[in-house]
Amino acid sequence: MKQALTKEARFEQMMNEPIETLIPKMAVPTIISMLVTSIYNMADTFFVSKLGTQASGAVGIIFSLMAIIQAMAFMIGMGAGNNIAQLLGRQKNEAALRYAAVGWVTEFLGGVIFAIVCLCMLEPLVMLLGATETIAPYAMDYAKYILLAAPFMMASFGMNNMLRFQGNAFYAMLGITAGGILNMVLDPILIFGFDMGIAGAAIATGFSQFVSFVILLCQCNFNKSCIPIKLSEFKPSISIYKNIIRCGIPSLTRQGISSISVIILNHSAQPYGDAAIAAVSIVNRFTNFMNSAIIGFGQGFQPVGAFNFGAGKYDRVLKSFYFCIKVSTVVLLIFAVGAFGFSEPIIAMFRKEDPEVVMIGSATLRFQAVTLPIIGFITMCNMFTQTIGYGVRSSVISLLRQGICLIPALLILPKFFGLLGIELSQSVSDVVSFFIAWFIVKGIVGEIKERSTQKNEGSGEPKGEEV
Repeated sequence: MKQALTKEARFEQMMNEPIETLIPKMAVPTIISMLVTSIYNMADTFFVSKLGTQASGAVGIIFSLMAIIQAMAFMIGMGAGNNIAQLLGRQKNEAALRYAAVGWVTEFLGGVIFAIVCLCMLEPLVMLLGATETIAPYAMDYAKYILLAAPFMMASFGMNNMLRFQGNAFYAMLGITAGGILNMVLDPILIFGFDMGIAGAAIATGFSQFVSFVILLCQCNFNKSCIPIKLSEFKPSISIYKNIIRCGIPSLTRQGISSISVIILNHSAQPYGDAAIAAVSIVNRFTNFMNSAIIGFGQGFQPVGAFNFGAGKYDRVLKSFYFCIKVSTVVLLIFAVGAFGFSEPIIAMFRKEDPEVVMIGSATLRFQAVTLPIIGFITMCNMFTQTIGYGVRSSVISLLRQGICLIPALLILPKFFGLLGIELSQSVSDVVSFFIAWFIVKGIVGEIKERSTQKNEGSGEPKGEEV
């Protein structure tokens, strides 16, 4: 077991270790967590696809529901975690303890309420998410077990993010990775061994999330380097929720709008049959796998950025940001070459039994591979602005590639180009998003440099961002 740093040693590390070694050190556990999560999402798609094209499409339909759960969880978890990190940077440990309790309880109760509401309207819900008449029965079987696990999923995502922001990404990784590996083991056993079909995949996912929940709760409460979850500290206030929402709303907007886009994508693909829905579902899972490594790397930056921003070390924050852009762009360029060159066998790996799925999916994947390298810049701009508390502008950036730019593309391009318009939509969105993000962050970097100058000249601690 890795030796835990004391809170004092963690503070010293965040403030002074070279960012070229510190960020990768923070990022590696998070990247592993993200990759494992993406792999077991793909494992669900892989095993369920063996049940047929409709079952494969159902996983894609419910993926948007799971993304909504994750979006709510990340808003609270990252919002609480960001405030915890900044408070630790100012060495205000008691206040950080209160944020941890408020975040955890809110996550769990929010999951309970969400599950009850959705289970009461399950059939119209899956149709709203884009299911066809033939896909709907599979989607309902999958969704009901996912919803039963929603409170544990939300609390797990919340604890994962709060641990990360404390600089304890390794311990966050243990819970997520254990659940992911268990899910991959249970999938074939329940789907085929016990002949449970698509319900088996959902039960495997739900039970694995519960195991992750237990492990992460133990990490929070029994690891001395972590801020514990104490129900006695659950003392919510308007100011606490305001700060959590301010720092967490970019995550909600980013992932929430992604869910809406997936729903619109499913509806746009309906005229082209279940094969089109299954194809875009497979492509989404695979591109999420590639992007998850970059998101994990960016999340390695976030505790470093938050600690140093809280401590007023603005030059170090900017240096970390630039470093992450360079690394993410190079990594995504390598991924893009591989995805473009092997698009057909990648899609065939999931659903080779249906040539139409392979044809549509491989074309879509090639188009997305072309613009993949620029996604690193967009992602890091979002991470950077969220971490330093620029809630409004960070929310705008988070909405770009999966919302502000993608939704119009999905609504307009298919009308002129048919199925090709659906295949092109994400790439068109990525290009437009890149330029808008660059324009927004250029202004923010100028403001941070001005703050650094003011601090160096001794004009006092600068104020935070507008809400």
